[in-house]
Amino acid sequence: METSRSAWGAKARPQTAAGAARSGGRAIRWKEELAAYTFLAPSLLLFVAFVFYPMAQSMYLSLHVTDPQGRIAQFVGLENYASLFASPLFYSGLRVTGQFILYTVPTTIAIGLLLAMLTHRALPGMRWFRFVFSLPVAISVGTAAVIWLLLFHPSVGMLNYFLGELGVAPIFWLSDPKWAMISVSIMTVWMNLGFVYIVLLGGLNGIAEDIFDSLSVDGAGPLRKYGQIVLPLLSPSLFFITIVSIIGSFQAFGQFHILTKGGPMNQTNVVVYQIYQDAFVNFRFGTGSAQALVLFAILLVLTIVQFVFVEKKVHYQ
Repeated sequence: METSRSAWGAKARPQTAAGAARSGGRAIRWKEELAAYTFLAPSLLLFVAFVFYPMAQSMYLSLHVTDPQGRIAQFVGLENYASLFASPLFYSGLRVTGQFILYTVPTTIAIGLLLAMLTHRALPGMRWFRFVFSLPVAISVGTAAVIWLLLFHPSVGMLNYFLGELGVAPIFWLSDPKWAMISVSIMTVWMNLGFVYIVLLGGLNGIAEDIFDSLSVDGAGPLRKYGQIVLPLLSPSLFFITIVSIIGSFQAFGQFHILTKGGPMNQTNVVVYQIYQDAFVNFRFGTGSAQALVLFAILLVLTIVQFVFVEKKVHYQ
């Protein structure tokens, strides 16, 4: 009898120890999760206050009509969306936004890539060029727009002054429908160039120096060196900067508000500026919220398409 009791106790003790170990492991995991959520709490609160709540409020407002004071007057369901998709001005805004993206995103990436390729080697004086090329990233949209507003001035602007020295007639950069979008795009390319240059330069510096040395030893020309070898290795940075640039172009507002205010003849009236006019000028918060949600849906679809189809060609080291 004693033998059986001692045998039963010997079996029970490991089980009790295993249960205690499991309980201790759960307690440790619970403490770790609690600590993790504690550290995440400030960020989660900011997301709730500035992302999730405004989005929920926009969804609510998009189903209502507001009075001139911006207060909710009537529930209309999907009528704001129906009138939006029936409005030629909305499709004009999408066309103008697409034109702005085509003018700015490829140009900025191409120039930033060229400058990064020219300055990524540690040669004498390259630090100065890197500083100059990355300087626009420190300038705000408002400051950059005011600087270019003075440059684009038809009578006292520096651009027309240099054109006059060359015998070219002055150009009405911001009031001519043919030049207004080009002018805003030039300013935007210059303003975004610093960020694009920094990202691509960092991507080039992340490529092993042995690869460049071996290509030089093999006698590879610039076309094969950068086109066939370096660009595939740089594809993660290019993929990231393409997505960020497209999203940023869809959200561009400050330069249009300061330089053209959507004119002339709606040639620079992008979707975001239409949202601003509907919501904060005409106090039609329902229509403005509907446009904002449609723009969010367009950005979400474009981003998903890029991740599904374009990311397959990205080469991660």
